[in-house]
Amino acid sequence: MHPTDNPPPAVPGDRGVPAGESEAVSGLHWKWSTLAGMASYLDAGSIVALSAGLVLFQDRFGLSKGAIGVLTAIGPNALGCALGALIGGWLGDKLGRKRIYQYDLMVYAFGILLIALAATRSMLFTGTFIVGVAVGADVPTSLALVGEFAPSKARGKLLGYTQVAWCMGPVIVLWLAMALARLNLLGIRIVFLHLFVIAIVTWALRQGLAESARWREAAQGPHSARHDIAALFSGSHLRGLVWTATIYLFWNLAAGTYGIFFPYFIKTLNAGGQAASVGLSSANFLLTMIFTVAVFMRYSDRSHAARKALWGTGAIMEVAAFVLFLVFPFSLPVIIGNILLWGSSAALSGEAFYKVFSQELFPTMLRGTAQGITFSAARLVLGLWSFFVPQLAGAGIAPVAALLAVFLAVSGVVGFFFMPDTSGKSLEQIEAERA
Repeated sequence: MHPTDNPPPAVPGDRGVPAGESEAVSGLHWKWSTLAGMASYLDAGSIVALSAGLVLFQDRFGLSKGAIGVLTAIGPNALGCALGALIGGWLGDKLGRKRIYQYDLMVYAFGILLIALAATRSMLFTGTFIVGVAVGADVPTSLALVGEFAPSKARGKLLGYTQVAWCMGPVIVLWLAMALARLNLLGIRIVFLHLFVIAIVTWALRQGLAESARWREAAQGPHSARHDIAALFSGSHLRGLVWTATIYLFWNLAAGTYGIFFPYFIKTLNAGGQAASVGLSSANFLLTMIFTVAVFMRYSDRSHAARKALWGTGAIMEVAAFVLFLVFPFSLPVIIGNILLWGSSAALSGEAFYKVFSQELFPTMLRGTAQGITFSAARLVLGLWSFFVPQLAGAGIAPVAALLAVFLAVSGVVGFFFMPDTSGKSLEQIEAERA
């Protein structure tokens, strides 16, 4: 959409907010957040579908541990997603949010179809890479859209709502995988076909979405020609970039490992079979979804103090979740304890807050680029890490658990002690203060 196109209806606020932002959460906000949040559904759903099928793909195509590491590294969990986020975030700032999120789901659907119908290793690996690139491009542009139309005192609520979609994807995928477990590889193929259908339906519904009003105004303003990426690497923008990259990179190392490898750990370390592995994993995402709705969406916009309290509580619980594996044997009761701690705490000090601060700390013409850079960095490091996880797990759960606890401790400490005070402020007010 061109910047001169007519903007969507808006309710002006009393603090000089631009067209496109209202002071109350309306049905239109929820609708747009749902459609934008489907990027998170498809992102997480793809990761977990691949996770649920890893052992089955390994058996079908005779994949070595090294090949498993490569497969998990090039897809939606890591390298492919990193490349897509980097390109998509930049293009979203330069050309507009709509041009990216309107078309990339068709690319995603093609990649998913390749995986679902994979008859050779080449089809499986190519489809996995395409899916990663497509979903990576969608995430920063879709989240920028939500951040830019959300009311100042409801950004946490609406961006948290997209995290509910991120949890719903794995829950549905894992339940489908569990229900179809007796079909073995055919069951996993059906799971991927479900993601294909969801992508096509979402693409069709997104055709009615408007361009971000804030992006239109910024594109028409005096700075529209100066999409200066170099500005991200100095002053307050650099501080914001380093802070969001640090909290997400280290948190995502744990979350990504958990999401892609947890069913693999349960099965290969003899803690349960295929059905048990996907059932336990789904319980984790269900807990995160419940706590996101009941706690994060309710309190994340209250105040800076409320945000720090949520983050600090979650950080402590996250570290404790993996310390359990260092103290007790990898058995069903200990796994359940880990799920209770990790599932609830991931809603409080994880990706949901990263999404919020990634919208608040950067100006409109650099917002997608900034999140693309940090999202890409986190997924890139996760991809490199994924090469080594199967080998580490071969020695038992302890080495992996110890490293994940350290990663989460770094994210928790940096997030808590250096958290900027942006709660309840308009994006323009935050930009002025940080300038």
